[in-house]
Formats: sequence, C-alpha cells, structure tokens
Amino acid sequence: MTTVASRPESESSSPRGQALIELLSSMRFAISLLTIICIASVIGTVLKQNEPSNNYINQFGPFWAEVFTTLKLNTVYSAWWFLLILAFLVISTSLCIARNTPKILVDLKNYKENIREQSLKAFHNKAEGSLNELPQAAAHRLGALLATGGWKVKLQERDTPAGKGWMLAAKAGAVNKIGYIAAHSAIVLVCVGGLLDGDLAVRTQMWFGGKEIYNGGGMIADVPEQHRLSVNNPAFRANLLVAEDTASGTAILNQSNGILLQDLPFVIELKKFIVEYYSTGMPKLFASDIIIHDKATGEKKEARVEVNHPASFKGINIYQSSFDDGGSSVKLQAVPMSAATKSFEVEGTIGGSTDLTNGNEKMSLEFTGLRVINVENMSGGAGSEGTAVDVRKVDVRKVDLRSAIDERLGAGHKTTQTKELRNVGPSVSYKLRDAAGQAREYNNYMLPVDAGDGVPVFLLGMRELPSEPYRYLRPPADENGELTGFIRLRAALETPALRERAVQRYARKAVDPQRPELTQQLADSAQRALGLFAGQEAVNGKKVAGLQALADFLETNVPEAERQRAGDMFVRILNGTLLELDTVAREQAAAKPLPAEKVQGFMSQAVLALSDAPFYPAPMTFLLKDFKQVQASVFQVARAPGQSIVYLGCALLILGIFAMLYVRERRLWVWLSPQADGSHATMALSSNRKTMDVDREFDQLTARLLGRSEKKS
Repeated sequence: MTTVASRPESESSSPRGQALIELLSSMRFAISLLTIICIASVIGTVLKQNEPSNNYINQFGPFWAEVFTTLKLNTVYSAWWFLLILAFLVISTSLCIARNTPKILVDLKNYKENIREQSLKAFHNKAEGSLNELPQAAAHRLGALLATGGWKVKLQERDTPAGKGWMLAAKAGAVNKIGYIAAHSAIVLVCVGGLLDGDLAVRTQMWFGGKEIYNGGGMIADVPEQHRLSVNNPAFRANLLVAEDTASGTAILNQSNGILLQDLPFVIELKKFIVEYYSTGMPKLFASDIIIHDKATGEKKEARVEVNHPASFKGINIYQSSFDDGGSSVKLQAVPMSAATKSFEVEGTIGGSTDLTNGNEKMSLEFTGLRVINVENMSGGAGSEGTAVDVRKVDVRKVDLRSAIDERLGAGHKTTQTKELRNVGPSVSYKLRDAAGQAREYNNYMLPVDAGDGVPVFLLGMRELPSEPYRYLRPPADENGELTGFIRLRAALETPALRERAVQRYARKAVDPQRPELTQQLADSAQRALGLFAGQEAVNGKKVAGLQALADFLETNVPEAERQRAGDMFVRILNGTLLELDTVAREQAAAKPLPAEKVQGFMSQAVLALSDAPFYPAPMTFLLKDFKQVQASVFQVARAPGQSIVYLGCALLILGIFAMLYVRERRLWVWLSPQADGSHATMALSSNRKTMDVDREFDQLTARLLGRSEKKS
C-alpha cells in the first residue's frame, strides 16, 4: 500500500479530516495493524481458546489467569479489540485502494508517448541506430513487430525541423499493477469474511438481542430462551455430541464463562461410529454414519462424515471433530488398600457419579472415562505418560541423570532403547471427591500388565491436578491374577502382631541352631528394619515409610564407610522378613502358599510397591471388572456466510502476489527522426524492477528492432 501525495477533490478540506485520512490510508498504519494481528494470532494459537476459567488457573496460576481473562487472550478471535483492529484494517486497506485505483487505471491507459527525445538518452537501457526506412514506414513496421511479441503499441507523429518524426511507445506487463489492486482487495475480502464467520453475529445478539451466557446445569431442554440462539442465526460455529443410537438438534457454543445453545434446523441421528487405530494406538480414521432429520419437512438424509469430508445440509456444514464416550456402563470392584474396609462392587455410567462412605467419611465416586484400547511402550523405559512411570521418581525426585542425558544427546537417529508397543487392554478413569469438594483423579488398567520382567503388575494411576501426568503404583498380581495377595501383605505389614510373628519366624529360621544367642539380635534387627519399612519409627523427627525410611536411617546412624555393607544387610533382612510376613498372612487367611517359582518375582515387586504405597493416598482402588462401551461422535456444525468471500480473497491474493512478484512492467520508446534517405532511431526501455533479465531483454529488442546492438552506457 502506498501513500499518494495528491488528495482527491472529494476529501474534506478540514486539516484534521485530511490528516485522519492520511493516517488511515498510510502503509505504516496498515503494517502496524497487521503486526498486532499476527502477534494476537500467535497468542491465540499457543494459548487454548474458550477453555473454562479453572483450566487456566490450574495451568498458569490465579495471577496469569486473571491477566489472560482481563486482556481477553483466552478469546482472542472474538475479543472486542481484535474485531476493532480487523475493522480498522479493512478501512485502511479500502481507503488505500480507493485512493490509488484511479491513478492505476489512468496509468494503464497511458502510453506516455509524449516523452521527449532528450529524456530517452537519460535511461539506463538505451540504444541508437540507423534504419534504411523513412520514419513513418519504420514506425509501422516496428510497431507490428512488437505487437507480435505481446506489446501494446501506440504511434505518434511529430513535427521536427528536419521533417516528420514518429514516436513509438509500447508497454507490456501491465497486469503487475492489477496485481496490486487484487492483493489489497484480497486483504479486505479475507478480513470481511473473517468478521462475518467470527463471533461478531453472536456478540451482536448478546449486545442488542438480549441473549445471555448460561453457566448453570440441568437438561438442555430446560435452558431458558435467553440463552438460546435462533435457527436463523447468520453465522456460528458450535459443537454437538451425539451418542450411538441417539439424536440431537441443539449445539453448544463454548464461552469463557459459560455456554450458549444453538438450535439447529435439523436433528442429527448417529447410527454407527467407526474408529480405526494405528499400531501406536493413535486413531487413523474416525467416521460417523448419520441420518439428518429436517425439522420443518421431516425429510431424512443419510450421510457419512469423516475428517476433512464434511456433510452439508441447509447451508450448515457438519464436520467430524473428535469422538468421546457416549455413556458407557462400567462395573467396578472396590479393593481396599488396607484391611479397614471390605471389597464391594459398584456400577455406574461414564459421566455420572455415586456416593460412597468410608467409615464416617463421605465421598463421591465420579466415573470420568473409559478407554478400550491402550497401546503403551513396554520396553521398560520411563516416561511421563507411559506405563513405566515410577512413583518414586516422581515423588522422591530420584532422577536418572545419565539416562536423561543419553536421551537428549547423540546422533539424530540415536535411541536409548527400542520401543515395544503393545495393547495392554481397557482402562477406566474416575475421581474420588471428599466432603470438602477436593478430588483426586485415578486411572486403573483392567488387566495385569507384564512390564518385561515376567511379573504381571496392576497399573494404578493417580494425579492431583488435570495438568499433571499420572503416577503409577505397580502392585504385583498374585498366583490367581488378582490384587488380593498384595492387599493381604500390606494389611499384615500394618498389623503389629503379624509383624512380630514374622520377625520371630525369620530369626529362628535364619540363625544356626548351634548359636541360639544370635536369635534375639537378629530378631531385633529384623524388627527395626520391618518397623522402619512400615513407617512405625520416626527418623530425624519425622515418620517416613518404605525404602526411603531405611535410607534415611542408615544415613543418620551408620558411618559412611559402613553404609554399603549395612544397607545390604538391612535389605536381606527386610526381604526375608517380608517373605515370612506373607506366609503368616496366608496362614491366617487360610490361603494356599505362594508357588515356589513365583516367590522371587512376586516378593521383589511387592517390596517396591509397598515402598511406593504411601504415595497413593486412597482408602480404596477401583478395578474394572466389566463394561459395555457406548461411543459418541463430536461434530462441529458451522454456518459460514463469509467462507466464499474468504475463498475469493485467497484466490485474489495468490493472483495478486504472483502478478506483483513474477510479472515485470516494461515500457519501450523508439524515437524515429528523418536522416537522409532513412531515419535515426533512439530507443530506451524502463522497468519497475532492475534485473539482469531486463538487460538481457533489452539487448534482444535492440538486435531485433535496430538490427544491431549499440547500447551506450
């Protein structure tokens, strides 16, 4: 966009009006607006838009969440300042087009044939020569020759002291200036289309039509009329969730502080949802077979909606956005993490909840999700999202520095381990919410998973905040593939009488009968090790359980030179005592002894899980026993009147940029003056861009028109 010094007569004679128009139509003003729009678009791309306020508070904290909300950065594309900037950009570009288009159109018709002969000699590309024809004949011959090369030619006869002279003026590449108009018009069209397809229509109805954002609950049919947008709403983009074998005709427009309901002129019935997966577990295809029911006529139309293949009905496009759970029913088994409560079963629907009691404590169990397919990397590596996440590494902050460095350094193709992708079966996620409203989220896998060491383990995930990754407790499955063996062992660890019996049995078995005096010493050491592991003894004034308690005890009470030997001894004593504790617990429960071939693997994993158990603060865990999956499809329904305008703008922008970048405007003049029996020719060429191609073209024209090259510097 270019600022023109001359002012049209139609402009106001007021100095302030002229200054305002000069500012609005200036290139610097338009570039400043474009820069702000680009920065806002980057923010809108990086920062998730139209999320609930709690999501921003959880992710960025109260201060930054308040800043984003105040500046409308969480709703950039519908913010008043963004729409205002777009409006000013449209005005600025339109003024620029209005001021420069008349000049461009006049310039397209002007051949500039009145240029003087002396002016031609001042051009960079110039040449002179003699022709054996009179000026008139030479002018017509050269004009016809240029016309065959795509030049537009105009001839002018002039009187000179030596006789009649002829000026030949030609031009080519005028579409370059048309490209200027097309590119600037494209900006206006794209902005206008964006305004029409944005939230402007919705905002207008909220400002002047009495529509209000709804932030309550309940059934959609019970939402009052002031929170609903008419089926005649000219522009909207909303989401519609439809479960299999159900239908819906009301979409939801998510707002930062609530929702608006958009009534559709039709109802979408989902007959079947289809999803296919890659070997990595990522969906490669999801599609919906739907029936569209017209509310006005009762007409039915069958269609399939896939990603990038929308359906259209009555000017509204239906896109496949994603998929979700449509209300699957699940049956969970509540397994107590200690002996304080008994196991029971509970049934529910994903998205629903049920009330529970834990003694005098009341809790709410919320069923949040069901995943039938879970493809995980079972190579044994740790990760923030894989099944190999170690609770101790998260909570105790034990980081494997060498592995972390190896993963980030080396060749681009280097990997520290080979991925082994495997479907580990269904999983269920739920929340346990206490009476105060505080909730933790859990994610448990239905089946025990063999992580590669031959010991099947249950994966029990937990996280405090939605923004955090799950941390997994991995208790081993017993000989029956159940969690009973581990829970029984943990309950025994919390029972002083059973710990005492296990200690005495271990001491008697481990001491040589010929040295009975060592029995009590070993029993004391075993009692100390088991008490520390169970969290019954304080270390440095605080109670710590698990292997961390043993480590803290050794660091406090054993000299550094002897810690390695003392640590090995404590671990051997602990392992032996826990094995006896498991035997005692099984005898008390009248359960069969653990098979010999499974003792080592079960006990090794049990020690780690018992050490991690304090970091799993739940009175019980819920294992998925059975389910009936019901899938739902999430559609995006949009009425976009500005879509065609934006497409037209994009086409003009491509053509305009192509014309401005790849088409050179050239003008050629040949002055033919009488000379003896022929004529003297003075030729010059100008172009809007100086390139080597222009010099090459001028040399070719000189040879073609004058018969030889006499280019002068």
